[in-house]
Amino acid sequence: MADWATEASTFKGGSIASSSSAGKTGADGDTTMNRTDLVQTRLKHIYKKAVLPVEKRFRYDYFYESPFLSDVEFDSKPQVMLVGQYSVGKTSFIRYLLGRDFPGQRIGPEPTTDRFTVLLNGPEERTIPGNALSVHPDLPFRGLERFGVSFLSRFEGSQLPSSVLKSITLIDTPGILSGEKQRTNRGYDFTRVVSWFAERADLIILLFDAHKLDISDELKGAIDALKGHEDKIRCILNKADQIDRQQLMRVYGALLWSLGKTMSSPEVARVYVGSFWEESLKNLDNADLFEMEEKDLMKDLAVLPRQSAVRKINELVKRIRKVKTLSYIIGYLKQQMPSLMGREKKQQKLINDLPNVFRTIMKKYNLSPGDFPDINKFSEKLKDVKFSEFSALKEEQITLLEKCLTVDIPKLMEELPSERDTPEILRQKMGAATINPNVANVPVPLRADKFGKNVEENAANPFGFGAENEDNYWALQDSAERLYDSFQALGPEGGFLPPSVARDVLVKTGLEKEQLRQIWNLSDIDRDGFLDHHEYVVAMFLCDAVIQKKKPIPAELPTSVVPPSKRALLNSRKSGGF
Repeated sequence: MADWATEASTFKGGSIASSSSAGKTGADGDTTMNRTDLVQTRLKHIYKKAVLPVEKRFRYDYFYESPFLSDVEFDSKPQVMLVGQYSVGKTSFIRYLLGRDFPGQRIGPEPTTDRFTVLLNGPEERTIPGNALSVHPDLPFRGLERFGVSFLSRFEGSQLPSSVLKSITLIDTPGILSGEKQRTNRGYDFTRVVSWFAERADLIILLFDAHKLDISDELKGAIDALKGHEDKIRCILNKADQIDRQQLMRVYGALLWSLGKTMSSPEVARVYVGSFWEESLKNLDNADLFEMEEKDLMKDLAVLPRQSAVRKINELVKRIRKVKTLSYIIGYLKQQMPSLMGREKKQQKLINDLPNVFRTIMKKYNLSPGDFPDINKFSEKLKDVKFSEFSALKEEQITLLEKCLTVDIPKLMEELPSERDTPEILRQKMGAATINPNVANVPVPLRADKFGKNVEENAANPFGFGAENEDNYWALQDSAERLYDSFQALGPEGGFLPPSVARDVLVKTGLEKEQLRQIWNLSDIDRDGFLDHHEYVVAMFLCDAVIQKKKPIPAELPTSVVPPSKRALLNSRKSGGF
């Protein structure tokens, strides 16, 4: 048995698995363009060709206070913005996520973060002033110039080398004030800046302190500024380890009630509960719950880079719908204006009757109410322009926008992974590393000791467990990683190879039928008639050992060859448990 354990530790994947999946692998990374880059390139082309000319013609940048998009904004990393009142743990959460301090960091019970801070990956630690950030050619912050020097002096970048920041950009916001402090003039429009970042963020994290659930006027204004981005919002009830289970239940209910009154979305907001910093829990009553909640949140963060292309498509579709609706509004207002006399009077009448104007346009062009701008803000904007100077509606431009929504973008969506794709097409679209569920694009912290659990030695070691740790060591772990591609190429359904596919793979080895029967009995550990990834690795190892090393098939698998997740099942069978 020890001989088999040694054999397993030297198994490199073998040639059998490679031959069984030959001809089914997709193009490698050298010949396949990164799918996200491809989507970004085509989105830029669609925007410049069909959308940008219409935006310029009907002054989208003025009416929506959103500058025209540049190439940098299409190429930027996913952005995560943190919003909350002062001392709720925003900066501490970022520090926990990065696993270290960062330049310009200020943490304390008082309002310490007095500026918007963008955390960027870079070779050296340094802070970058806001004025320099806003003109940097490789960063998507040029649009912030419109908020003036007063804001830019309270905007800075924090650059540091970080594996997390290689994949995402974090945005720390000033603590939102409450009570008398709200009357302090920030020197810029806080909610407008939050709205600007929200439009470009991939994820918005709203943090609440378990001891401070009141939603101040300024916080309500910031939440109102997030309207239209509800799908991006995740809420965190932080410092929940400082109250007991009964209090937590009441606080959680009170927070949901407050959010229900503040957020206009009919759906209940997703609220993660826990203590999101590096310190151990003060109260272990809810340790298991907090651990699961933290894992769920970290999973949301880890998959952001994979969803980046979908998010960019989603944001462009929303923008195109707004541009199309604005075109109809401006075109209609232009059409209603008299050619010579009474222009000012007619303009004022149209502004006063704007609700009926919107209803007329909506019915005439079959538009959705959700695509129209905020009527009060739009009305204020209209007072500062002359309708007679508006551009007339061009049907060919509207046709191009419709083509974007009905032809170009749906065609682009076909480039993204779909459940209808065959394994070969999936590999071509995503590449081996991205379809492997064990590979996270963003390394996130996972600490058992924080939740009052014993820390497994080498649990955080990227090279896994050593042979001396009998409970967790698996001799075939390296082989499992090598064989993942060949397993996926066989087209598993729900993570399992159907019996017919697994049978064909084993038959191709050329072994006798009786030998294959024994190998199947040893490999199909849970006796469900299917082979999952780990069972497939065991089967390939046994076939390779019999064919290449001329080893006899063992009566039972040594413990080190059995996947750790299946050892309890195997032991239960041996002891007659079922």
